[in-house]
Amino acid sequence: MSLRWRLYAYLIAAHGLFLVSTVVLLRERPALMLALEAAVLLSLLLGVRLIRRALEPLGYTRHFHDLLQDQHYAARLQQSGDAELNELVQLFNTMLGLLYQERLQIGEQQGFLDRLLEATPSAVIVFDFDGRISLLNASAQALVGLHSAKGMRLGDCAGEAGSLLAQLDALPLGDSQLLSDTDGRRYRGQRGQFYDRGFARHFLLVEELTEELASSEKTTYEKLIRVLAHEVNNTVAATGSVLDSLLYYRDQLAEHDRDDFATAILAVQRRNASLGEFIERFTRVVKMPTPEPRPNAVRDIMDDILYLYREPCRSRGIDLAWQRCDDVPAIAMDRQLMEQALLNVVKNAMEAVDAGAVDDKSIAFVLAREADGVRLSVIDSGNLLGQVPARQLFTPFFTTKKGGQGIGLLFVREVLNRHGFAYKLAATGDGATSFDIWFTSRA
Repeated sequence: MSLRWRLYAYLIAAHGLFLVSTVVLLRERPALMLALEAAVLLSLLLGVRLIRRALEPLGYTRHFHDLLQDQHYAARLQQSGDAELNELVQLFNTMLGLLYQERLQIGEQQGFLDRLLEATPSAVIVFDFDGRISLLNASAQALVGLHSAKGMRLGDCAGEAGSLLAQLDALPLGDSQLLSDTDGRRYRGQRGQFYDRGFARHFLLVEELTEELASSEKTTYEKLIRVLAHEVNNTVAATGSVLDSLLYYRDQLAEHDRDDFATAILAVQRRNASLGEFIERFTRVVKMPTPEPRPNAVRDIMDDILYLYREPCRSRGIDLAWQRCDDVPAIAMDRQLMEQALLNVVKNAMEAVDAGAVDDKSIAFVLAREADGVRLSVIDSGNLLGQVPARQLFTPFFTTKKGGQGIGLLFVREVLNRHGFAYKLAATGDGATSFDIWFTSRA
């Protein structure tokens, strides 16, 4: 039973007792009895009215509670005829107004945060209290393995130990590290936390730095090569001139010393020329001309390379042939630069197969038409990249060949980047290595 009905019951019971007690006056003093009964009834009506007014704030409080429960903050309570009750109504309406403004402000901030998360190039991954992924922005969904990972733990999506997600999952709280994926792309990952309802929740920020780092490396590399080339070329030119002059004194020496003197001078000259050629190979990357794209048939270029390397491969016991060759449209490219880059690719493949301890020595060309363009692959059985991290490839001075200088892949990277062609060099997992290039087809 509610408080209102308990009060009504009490009031009726008390006044009923008074009415019954006045019955004893019916015979002796009937006028007094009637007067007392009228007074009791009047008191009862007055009591009911006072109870209703006294409990009226409870009705407003209940209505206010319902509005809060349903989050109808824009609604308002109606004014009453009682000035004291209007103060309570005004208080409730003020609270509803403040809640409405707060809700509006939070909604605007949430909308701004949502748009910011979708627009930011950094990947944002937010976890719930149990460490499961609760929010992924568009950049995070683009990461490999996270497209449909909502509600899962990051470790369940990580895959192999060296993958980017596995590295992100192992990031300690508050730490920022430079990470790389299996394709050699580099990222900065940072783990942080915030508090939600008094409990900590973690989040990850992942920013790709591949292009920025590559640009910085290229600028540093070009400055270094220019300085080295300047100093070495000056030294080589001066040294070569002095060595040429020294040969004029050969006839002035004793006969038994002439041959040793000439042999020593010629050896130094050869080393001097070799040093000049060494620097020239590096400056060729720095001084590369701007590509002049024209439609070219990729198959024709690869056929020329196949004929060029057929005999060197045959002498090494390497099978060089087409594995697949689709009919593809002409590709806009600078033929000279692209041909030189592809020559480097095939030459590296031949040297890798020749150096690898494999029985099946082969190099295969694949020219395939795909949904998003044209793919050219040079696949060799050398398997020299099986244990090489992808982030080390295409970096200055890195090579897997004994006595190599790391120039060839650097030149290839520069040519492909200037053409805007995507590429990838990686082990296939079945004992082979594949260099893939994705062209943009233009008739």
